[in-house]
This record gives sequence, structure tokens and C-alpha cells, in this order.
Amino acid sequence: MIIVDTTVLVYAKGSDHVLRDPCRQLISAIVDDQIQATTTVEVIQEFAHVRAQRRGRADAAALAADYAEMLAPLLTVTADDLGVGMSMFAREIRLGAFDAVLAAAALASGTRALVSADMAFSDVSELLHVFPDASGIAALLRA
Repeated sequence: MIIVDTTVLVYAKGSDHVLRDPCRQLISAIVDDQIQATTTVEVIQEFAHVRAQRRGRADAAALAADYAEMLAPLLTVTADDLGVGMSMFAREIRLGAFDAVLAAAALASGTRALVSADMAFSDVSELLHVFPDASGIAALLRA
């Protein structure tokens, strides 16, 4: 099981970008059951927020619902994850609070990897961070 971050969802549905095609390849592999993946409610919500700024609320809500269905069951973030995440946030300078809690939830779930374009996840030594470029996605799909 892998965890996908907001960046993967945004790039997969976004305009031309170097990460768009690899993120789309990952989404296709998830849909085709080549790889198991999930995310959190908070990631879906963040995707909707970012998407709505560019494409409107109706589009963002529809895509968010599609992602939630595709990635179900969604990972539940617990109070323990929040506590561990805040400890991570305090010590990892580049890791934002949202991402620290996501990393903590991913670790607690025993995930294989967290896929994100946010390089700050690489600072969490206990977590396998996969950057969603062509080589990162290819390696993930081969594993």
C-alpha cells in the first residue's frame, strides 16, 4: 500500500507540467489495480481547495469525490498521528504541519511509500518518499 499526497492528485489533473504524465501513470495503475493506494480525507480536501482556485468549486468537488472513491478506504488520521506529526513538525524544519501529520499517519499505517512532489518528505528518515517523476513512478510500479 502506498499513500499519495495532494501534489500527485493536483499534477495528474493539472495543465502541462513535467510531473503530469508520471502522476497520470500512477493514477492509471491505481485504477487498473496494479498498485494499492490510499490517502487521507485531509489530502482530498486540500486537493479540492487547490483545484477550486483554478477550475471552480463544482469541478473540484466532482474530482475530489472521484479521488475519494478511487482511493477508498481512506486512511484515518488519529490523535496519536497528530501528536507524532507535531513532534516531527517541531524537529523537521522543511516539513509543514499538514505534511508532518500525513507522514505520521503513513508511518503508523505501515505504508510501503509516500508519493509526493514535496521534497520535505525526504527528511523523514523512517519514511520511503517517492518523488513522482518518470523514474520514481517507474521504480514504484516495478517493486
